[in-house]
Amino acid sequence: MKLADYLWVGAAVREALEKGQPVVALESTIISHGMPYPQNVETALQVESVVRHSGAIPATIAILHGKICVGISPDQIEYLGKKGLAVHKASRRDLPVLLSKSEDGATTVATTMIAAAMAGIRVFATGGIGGVHRGAEITMDISADLEELAQTDVNVVCAGAKSILDLGLTLEYLETKGVPVIGYRTNNLPAFYCRNSGFFVDYRLDSPHEIAAAIDAKRVCGLKGGLLIANPIPEEFSMPEDVMNACIDEAIQAAREQGIRGKEITPFLLDRIKNLTQGQSLQANIQLVLNNARLGAEIARELCNQE
Repeated sequence: MKLADYLWVGAAVREALEKGQPVVALESTIISHGMPYPQNVETALQVESVVRHSGAIPATIAILHGKICVGISPDQIEYLGKKGLAVHKASRRDLPVLLSKSEDGATTVATTMIAAAMAGIRVFATGGIGGVHRGAEITMDISADLEELAQTDVNVVCAGAKSILDLGLTLEYLETKGVPVIGYRTNNLPAFYCRNSGFFVDYRLDSPHEIAAAIDAKRVCGLKGGLLIANPIPEEFSMPEDVMNACIDEAIQAAREQGIRGKEITPFLLDRIKNLTQGQSLQANIQLVLNNARLGAEIARELCNQE
């Protein structure tokens, strides 16, 4: 077996990469595990549309029937959306088994980065990254996303780390791993639903051009890993910090009482928070993803202009 037996790149994505045109990778866990049907499918298609209107080619990534698929079709997005939680949540550790058994998998941030790097895509837009979970000093629950950022040369645009996490420890972990955390037009780390977590980023950069220049400098110097670009949720969709913190605390307590842990905890918490906020957090989630897709396309365009 060779890589071509496991990696499939859609025609539009392949053509864009061959011509040196901008491409933005998109994950699929948000489709199967991040939102209910049909909002998950509607949002995924809307995110792709935003990338196109911003001058880049979208490449939604998933594991389908044992293949890493880069640039899946609307029908395949619908398939993942309807199958929902029955789709494996696929991180780095899951890839060998899912591929060898010809199964489906929705790619996390880590696995989307791996697939994007295989295809030659340098920019990936998502909602929020995983990180160090609250209480990790006891549980050691730390997302594989952080390790991937340290070793895989794909640059991630997000609304910070998910606010259900320990954001201070997440930043400390990223610093240890040498991952630059860039605030887009902000000095503060956004907290997914909220614009400000109370923690500071490493650097503030105010334009896609500046971000692309930093990405290119990292590449030229042969430094492993990606930049983490933290893009705050638009102010009109931001959730009040006190409201979100109360909902998060209640959701985490429910998870503890029910024994929810591991890869099931994030979908559980997001769903519980959606119910506690009467759907407002879901709308905020959708808007921040669209906002990140727009910025990701702008950065990808600048990278192509600089080469």
